[in-house]
Amino acid sequence: MAAVLRALRGATTLDEDTADQVNDRVQALVGTMMERNGIGHDDLVSIVFTATDDIASMFPAAAARSLGLGDVPLICASELAITGAVPRCIRVLMHLYTERSREALHHVYLEGARSLRDDLPD
Repeated sequence: MAAVLRALRGATTLDEDTADQVNDRVQALVGTMMERNGIGHDDLVSIVFTATDDIASMFPAAAARSLGLGDVPLICASELAITGAVPRCIRVLMHLYTERSREALHHVYLEGARSLRDDLPD
C-alpha cells in the first residue's frame, strides 16, 4: 500500500496549569503518538493543538517544537467551553502520511483524557 494522508487523535490533561506541566505532558503525548504508530519526523504534515480555556501558561505547540518539530506546521486553538467538559485538557489532531490503514492507527489518550475515549484500547 502506498502512503496516504491520515489523521491521528490524542489528548492529555494537566494537574495544574504550569509551563513545566504543559511541556512535559505535550511532549509525552506527541512522543507516544509517534512511537505507537511508527511515525517519523518526515511523515508529519501538520499538528493542530487545542486547549481548554483554563490553560494559559504555555502554548502546547511550543512544547512540541522542543521535540525537534520546529519545521512542522503547528497551530494552537481554543477548545470550546462546554459545561461538564474535561478540565485542563489539551487535544491533538496530527496529520501524517502512512501506509497504515485507518483502523491500524492507535489514537492516544493519556492522564485524565483517557475517559474521553474509553472505547479505545491502551
